[in-house]
Amino acid sequence: MKNKVWIILGILLIIAIGFAIYFEFNNNNNNGDYEAQRTSTNENNNSNDNNTSDNTTNNETTEGDNTANETNQSQNQTPNEVKEEKKEYKEEQLSTFSTKIYSNDSARQNNIKITCNTLNNTTVKNGATFSFCNTVGKATSQKGYQEADVYDHDGNKTKGLGGGNCQVSSTLYNAVLEVSSLKVTERHAHSNYVPYVKKGKDAAVAYGSYDLKFVNNSGNDIKIKASTDGKSVTISIISLKEI
Repeated sequence: MKNKVWIILGILLIIAIGFAIYFEFNNNNNNGDYEAQRTSTNENNNSNDNNTSDNTTNNETTEGDNTANETNQSQNQTPNEVKEEKKEYKEEQLSTFSTKIYSNDSARQNNIKITCNTLNNTTVKNGATFSFCNTVGKATSQKGYQEADVYDHDGNKTKGLGGGNCQVSSTLYNAVLEVSSLKVTERHAHSNYVPYVKKGKDAAVAYGSYDLKFVNNSGNDIKIKASTDGKSVTISIISLKEI
């Protein structure tokens, strides 16, 4: 009887040990799955982080490319003043004329100098009308003009601002007459004799009343060169032929 009991207890013990081994084995497998699952999750997270990093890098590269494109576009864009090529001209003198200054009056010399400086390098476009009064403007003390001898309407000598300007306009008139393609459209004679040009070759000017005008029909732009050395007035007409 005792042997049977021991046999039964032995069997129960074996069964208990078997169950213990079974449960221990299952727990180890579950922990392994958990660890494996956690590792996989971490790897996925790391993969997502890497993707995020790659995306950031790609975005930065794209922005860099855009910046490079913008820089290239900026470099390719040329300012208007650069786009417009500067025209080059060949200068050809069409005429030149000089008149002698007979007066030593410092005020007259001063006025002639101011007017020559204002007139010098004036460009008249092809087909345009030149106006002496509009180019030189009104003689005022603010511009430095002084009172010198002028003729009134009756031919009497009097003093007026800008006295001497008529010698500059008369010199220009004679230079223009030597160029057939320049057509004089307005010219006035003095009310009395002037010694610096022949009779009928003078050109009186008075801002607001008397003007000297001509049209440039030469086919090219022209430049007016005007100068004085205190002894004479010299004016040249220069043709500007585009190269």
